[in-house]
Amino acid sequence: MNKLKVIKFLSTLLIIFIIPISFSNAKIIKNIIINGNDRISNEAIIMFSEIKVGENISSNILNNILKNLYETNFFSDVSVKLKDENLVISVAESPIIEKIVFEGIKANKIEDALYDIVKLKSRSSYNDFLAANDRNLIRLFLQNIGYYFAEVSTVVENLDDNLVKISHVVELGSKAKIKKISFIGNKIFKDSKLKSLIASEEYKFWKFISGKKYLNQQTINLDQRLLKNFYLNKGYYNVQINTSFAKLINEQEFELIFNINPNKKIFFDNLSISIPTDFDSNNFSELNKLFKDLKGEPYSINTVNKILNKLDFVTLNQEYKSIEANIEETIVDNKLNILFNIEETEKFFVEKINIFGNNITRESVIRNNLDIDEGDPYNKILQKKSENNLKSLGFFKNVSSKVADGKNDNSKIINIEVEEKPTGEISAGAGFGTSGGTFEFGIKENNYLGKGLSVKAIASVNSESFKGSLGITNPNYKNSDKSLYVKLNAIEIDRIKTNGYKTNKTGFDIGTNFEYYEDFYLGVSTRSFYEKIETDATASARQQSQEGNYWDTFVAANFDYDKRNQKFKTDSGFRSTYNLDLPLISDTYTLTNTYNFKKYSSLYENNITSLSFFFESANSIDGEDIKLSERLFLSSRKLRGFERGKVGPKDGNDFIGGNYATAINANTTLPVLFENSENIDASIFFDVANIWGVDYDSSIADSDKIRSAIGIGINWFTPLGPLNFSLSETLSKADTDIEESFRFNLGTTF
Repeated sequence: MNKLKVIKFLSTLLIIFIIPISFSNAKIIKNIIINGNDRISNEAIIMFSEIKVGENISSNILNNILKNLYETNFFSDVSVKLKDENLVISVAESPIIEKIVFEGIKANKIEDALYDIVKLKSRSSYNDFLAANDRNLIRLFLQNIGYYFAEVSTVVENLDDNLVKISHVVELGSKAKIKKISFIGNKIFKDSKLKSLIASEEYKFWKFISGKKYLNQQTINLDQRLLKNFYLNKGYYNVQINTSFAKLINEQEFELIFNINPNKKIFFDNLSISIPTDFDSNNFSELNKLFKDLKGEPYSINTVNKILNKLDFVTLNQEYKSIEANIEETIVDNKLNILFNIEETEKFFVEKINIFGNNITRESVIRNNLDIDEGDPYNKILQKKSENNLKSLGFFKNVSSKVADGKNDNSKIINIEVEEKPTGEISAGAGFGTSGGTFEFGIKENNYLGKGLSVKAIASVNSESFKGSLGITNPNYKNSDKSLYVKLNAIEIDRIKTNGYKTNKTGFDIGTNFEYYEDFYLGVSTRSFYEKIETDATASARQQSQEGNYWDTFVAANFDYDKRNQKFKTDSGFRSTYNLDLPLISDTYTLTNTYNFKKYSSLYENNITSLSFFFESANSIDGEDIKLSERLFLSSRKLRGFERGKVGPKDGNDFIGGNYATAINANTTLPVLFENSENIDASIFFDVANIWGVDYDSSIADSDKIRSAIGIGINWFTPLGPLNFSLSETLSKADTDIEESFRFNLGTTF
């Protein structure tokens, strides 16, 4: 494939579909007409619009007027039209909120907290998007205090004079119980020991008084700090409590999971102290002796704090005003060297800690990683360690802290400034298996131009294909819950050796996705592409007849009903999806239907059992042959025990695919047999599938033989990435099929 041509084509389409086109002939506004306003004056609307009589008008300016007026939240609908030389702005004013109430909340403390977190307030303009957002904020707050199953609905009552009353109706339900507490990662200590350290407790019927048996985010945050402090005192200087999450076990109970990465154990090596020349070194002799005794001992944060306390004790006994120690830490292999640089200062207390620059990261996340808190004695060492803690999170490009005078002579204010890293991502991946290798590279910007737009470019290549795409997505188009995306695609598939043909496709997709009803999602899109098909000399005459160039345009509809309890390691619920590809302009007019259904259940604790059904069809509406590139094959995930693409109708030496494909897959995980093997999942499976239908030549062998296989699979989450094994035994097959009893794949991202 000519890569240069593909790049030029993608660039051209990007310009066409992403860059706005301005008016070729700008017009001058001679008059501005305002319609539909009652409460808000014409002058105010013109001011909000940022437009004046006498200015030139263009498509960009019209878009800016709409944007400016919508951003005020004063209007539920806005339209802008240019009629002759008059600019006509028509608005529908948003109602004013007269009152906000919370029904179903008896505790005044909770009600007051809810009123503080919602964005819509009394006497402000009503907005559907903000009302929905408030509902989510309420639900999240209730979940964080233990009411995970709380249900929230919002009722908007229209009153006279364009006023509304908002009622947030809350059904608290039962508090979420902690059925089980687990620890994953590189565990050095027994679970029973770690459980004894944290505040959260597993639910037991005799603990009816304790509130710690309920899921509470504040308690979980405390647990993370307790675990981190424990590891820090056992020598694990760089321990990371990466995440903690709750897994739903049943309707009222959760498994609380902590992910711990201790990293390597660190030992004290050379500890020393540097003091001002006018200090008496004898006052620090006890510390120097302690430094010698600590050499070779495991690192401990408590020990460092004891050293700091002894420094404070020296200042009290020797009547120094206060001591400030700048700590310098260096690690060589697994040995830690510490130098304390001592300076005499006055003693202060921390009056307040201000945090600036966190536009994405929550303030609570930052504060949980500080070693110094408001009300503590000011200590420059702990201030510096707090900086380092924030830097180690990986969220920020720069972290700095400055001290300012407080309201009192003995108080200080710490101002922490963070600079968040760019929201762009670069990823690379590789996968190796029995069928060859796959390499992938991607670039993604999650907040393009600060507007929440997602821009993604990705390319992947393997032994028989190259795929590249460039897409832009607006997840909240016009402040709605609907997404809008545009994607450019380039695909080359070389199946000359296995299937007798080669194809090149270049085109684009435009579509939208949204939640139509609770857990029911709709997607509508259109895609167009140019395709070139080539065949080799050994291909059949019917295959060779499909050589040529094609231009196809499809409209697609996707229906997704998702009732899974969670997207990662799902163990209950189901998901049903249906996709229809309808040709609009095509040479073969191929209609494609795809249906997937998967049901999840748990036969015993920590078991995941799934049963899935798949069906796909590809048929020409006008009765012509469908293209070779549109014929169907089964992936190795749906039919194990057979080589990929080596099942189904065969024309000579070429597997040509079919018009129909179906598969039924059953899978159940096996119990964990070994301790500390959380990263390994073993399962048994049973696959039944078939590919059939040859529309262009009835003489081709088209076996209706059902293919089936049974086997065992192992998923091992290694440091390099997921490693998948499968060992299969074929139960039934066609004579032309090619078996594959063993398969492995290793994938990673770096």
